[in-house]
Amino acid sequence: MKWLKVATDEIVAGIKRSIEGLNLKDVERMIELMLEARDKKIFIVGMGRSGFVGRAFALRLMNLGFNVYFLGETITPAAGEGDLVIAISGTGTTKIVLTASAAAKEIGATVIAVTSFPESPLGKGADHVVVLVGRTKMGWPKEKDYLARQLIGEWEPLTPLGSIFENNCMVFLDGLIVELMHKLGRTEENLKRRHATIE
Repeated sequence: MKWLKVATDEIVAGIKRSIEGLNLKDVERMIELMLEARDKKIFIVGMGRSGFVGRAFALRLMNLGFNVYFLGETITPAAGEGDLVIAISGTGTTKIVLTASAAAKEIGATVIAVTSFPESPLGKGADHVVVLVGRTKMGWPKEKDYLARQLIGEWEPLTPLGSIFENNCMVFLDGLIVELMHKLGRTEENLKRRHATIE
């Protein structure tokens, strides 16, 4: 069980470094934008593992009473001016995320990027950016696009198919939910009332 211990130690240490490296003013602004959009629609977009993280975040936002959707689902309504899009992409170059973010901007929605690269196309095009450190500099893949990386099999050591950013993002967004709970005066009992009863 040597590799399990080594890998999990590295993953946990990476999450700790990532959270400690957050710019809390940027996080506070993200929270402000989300609270301002409470009477609007919030859309989450991400591909692959970032998409799984985004879906988990959307679930918790729904539990908190936000009008939230995951882009790409068949029940997703049209976005409009004043709505909010939270785009999750470690590299900030995932094509579908970029396309969705650009379309959102054209119709007057606000875009928040959660990425490791603030200077990426996603970061540059967003209204607000939260930088979440993912891979180390030496671990960045040659190919930046998520789908292309999967096709050619690029990943970092000790993290299956390059999951450092997604692990860090999951913990960050779960922590953000707890912060939102306190700002909104919600308890776990409040969240349970909105949790699925048909499972």
